[in-house]
Amino acid sequence: MSGQRAAAEPYTTQFSTTVRSVDGRDVRLETTYFYAESGGQPADAGRIGTTRVEGVRLEDGEIVHELAEPDAVRPSQSVLCTIDWERRMYCMRAHTASHALYGAARRLFDDVDYAGFDIGAPDGDLGGDESVRIDFRTDAEIDDAALVDLERAVNRVVWDAHDVAWETVPADEAFDRNDVAYNAKTEEGLAGDGDGVRLVTIEDWDVAACGGTHVRNTREIGPVTVLDRSNPGAGRTRVEFAVGPAGIERRCDEKAAATAAARGLDVGVDEVPAALDRLREERDELEAECADLRGRLIDAEVAALADAEIERDDASWRVGTVDGVGPNDVAEALRNRASDGTMPADAVAVVGTERPPFLVVAAGEGVDAAAAVDDVTAEFGGGGGGDTTVAQGGGLDADPEDIVAFLRGE
Repeated sequence: MSGQRAAAEPYTTQFSTTVRSVDGRDVRLETTYFYAESGGQPADAGRIGTTRVEGVRLEDGEIVHELAEPDAVRPSQSVLCTIDWERRMYCMRAHTASHALYGAARRLFDDVDYAGFDIGAPDGDLGGDESVRIDFRTDAEIDDAALVDLERAVNRVVWDAHDVAWETVPADEAFDRNDVAYNAKTEEGLAGDGDGVRLVTIEDWDVAACGGTHVRNTREIGPVTVLDRSNPGAGRTRVEFAVGPAGIERRCDEKAAATAAARGLDVGVDEVPAALDRLREERDELEAECADLRGRLIDAEVAALADAEIERDDASWRVGTVDGVGPNDVAEALRNRASDGTMPADAVAVVGTERPPFLVVAAGEGVDAAAAVDDVTAEFGGGGGGDTTVAQGGGLDADPEDIVAFLRGE
């Protein structure tokens, strides 16, 4: 057999046939309308007789059905086969939606090529976390605004009810056409009888070489919700979307989130982005103000150490503790002083009173800050790093006062 009957007659979900062979749980039928997994589309589910079909695969050009139980049917037995219509229809909608999405991408972006497709296996109750992904090769930046444009274009195609048709044409004719989307690595089972290639056409929108199952009109796709984007490789963009109940649920969740944000900000939904921009500006201003206040606090703490200035290794040191600030803030403030030449002494050593205490040493000419931190960590444990100008130590196993006393040589 060449091609799959399921792709040619996707609305056939019940048929009678004869069992051709049985090998444990693997069954071959004389005729089958079960879709075998291929081209990014999962296999059909259903029953052969009364036994559940757990998998359908292509093997040496033939369709093999994997049953839930071994030897559930026998060769030459006549059987009534039933395909899970909900799963089949979900895949038909999802696969056709991927063609509509690719058609939209070709209109919205320059130099777009098809690079792959996959339907998340709709196991269990449809309407859960099912998603579909389509990959593009493009140098275009597909940002949040572009995702909205894609979703709008796809749903417009659904609303406009374009006819969907499939036919087998000579291979040379198919691949000589510039409008045909095709990916040799993902599309299997394209051939019909002879050397033909199966083309699926969305009227006035998209043409693709494809062996999957599709709906007859885009209105049957239903709402499409674009979920996210990612970059699986250089020059490739992956767009994930949902159809049917999963897409509806995502859209309702987004509506609820947008409404809650609008109420929290006391603005209309369409004003949320501008309100968030204002909040970000206010946050940035407050962060800058807080950083300035922290710097002033550290400067004040260092200035307060003037009465306790000592001589150590022929250099003047200010050594003491600081409350309410972290090591990175202290290091930044002291590094600024060291770089602009406003150090109040040859070296400043500040011990944080948090548990465990930290140490920051800043030094001018002739003093090695990193060496001073190494002396402290050798005595009290912990670890440190930095350079001759500014160094930090943390995880010190001692009281802050004991570290100060050690630095002062007491």
